[in-house]
Amino acid sequence: MSRQTIYDDLLDQLGQRICGGVYAAHEVLRTDDLAAEFDLSRTVIREALKVIESMGLIRARRSLGLVVMPQADWHVFDPRVIRWRMAGPDRMNQLRSLTQLRQTIEPVATRFAALHASDAQRQQIVELADLMMETGEKGDLAAFLAHDIDFHALLLEASGNEMFRAISTSVAAVLKGRTEHKLMPTKPKPESLALHKLVAVSVANGDSATAEAAMQTLMNEVRTTLDGI
Repeated sequence: MSRQTIYDDLLDQLGQRICGGVYAAHEVLRTDDLAAEFDLSRTVIREALKVIESMGLIRARRSLGLVVMPQADWHVFDPRVIRWRMAGPDRMNQLRSLTQLRQTIEPVATRFAALHASDAQRQQIVELADLMMETGEKGDLAAFLAHDIDFHALLLEASGNEMFRAISTSVAAVLKGRTEHKLMPTKPKPESLALHKLVAVSVANGDSATAEAAMQTLMNEVRTTLDGI
């Protein structure tokens, strides 16, 4: 196993323990204890802890060491934090909070995309909707997921708002998590596929009102499906 693989595995284990509540808020993490548990050098442990500290999950406190921080201090938009929360008991809360965020932002971003997208972006969004339709009907969830991520990222980018564009990695993380944790049907619902296509065609035609309404309906459907899990 390569050093990078060992390091990445350590980072995931520590991150999941914090986000999953195995390490409680205000608990002190000691480098020597972790080095002994994982049978790794203190240097590797410290490197991983620095990354986790940069995400707000832990903080150095004088005379105490590295202390686990409460969720309010976490960098909750970090894709790794989202992935670690999705892997633990906080999964449904993470899904709900991100879905509420998407319900608020994506319809507006879609309206702006219909107004500001370039000709190339308008063409690409329709092509992605067609690919989603094709792979979704086949039940090819891996390919569907890739196109779904690209679809929503393109809309956020085409909005012309850099703040909207910045959440695309968070949206991608939750879309991946839904698939990885079997929270998606074996085939996407026909209604969902049709709504994606309506969004795409409306954006391509510059119909901002229809594009926004279709995306709002799509986000509401996602929320309804989630509430039924």
